[in-house]
Amino acid sequence: MTTPLQVTARLRTPVTEHDHVRGPVDAPVTIVEYGDFQCPFCGTAHRNLQEVQRQRSDTVRLVYRHFPIANIHPYAERAAEAAEAAGRRGRFWEMHDWLYEHQDQLDPVHLTLGIEQLGLPVDEVDAEIGRHAGGDRIRQDFVGAIRSGVDASPTLFVNGDRHDGDVDPGTLLTVVDDATG
Repeated sequence: MTTPLQVTARLRTPVTEHDHVRGPVDAPVTIVEYGDFQCPFCGTAHRNLQEVQRQRSDTVRLVYRHFPIANIHPYAERAAEAAEAAGRRGRFWEMHDWLYEHQDQLDPVHLTLGIEQLGLPVDEVDAEIGRHAGGDRIRQDFVGAIRSGVDASPTLFVNGDRHDGDVDPGTLLTVVDDATG
């Protein structure tokens, strides 16, 4: 009798101080999300991950990396650029949350309004988006995703292992609790 070989996909790009991190640095559980701001499934994962972080605030550290699927989501790269521009001003997570809360408004006009709502310098951020100032970072995240076997968004890694299960809060909380032993 033979059994199929099961290989767990692993995160190939380790988390560093250059990543966008939310939560305690020394948290026992690190969730790395490869996401696309225009992806509706990523929007659902965003809300669920917020709940997980709320319930396990001392246990979970969330890392966000870009995986814009531009051929399906035409505004995803521009949204990622806006997040990076905000990040250069110490406001990545505020922009990240705004983008997911306004997924149906990521066209350039609405994105500019969002930048303004967050109190960011609109002309500067628009110029950075226009010249793709965050392009290298976004490409690095994308390449790291491909190396780690990411083929869809969202893709989550929990303590380095790919999570291929549901992303509902109950499932994610169970995965987090199992990872803490």
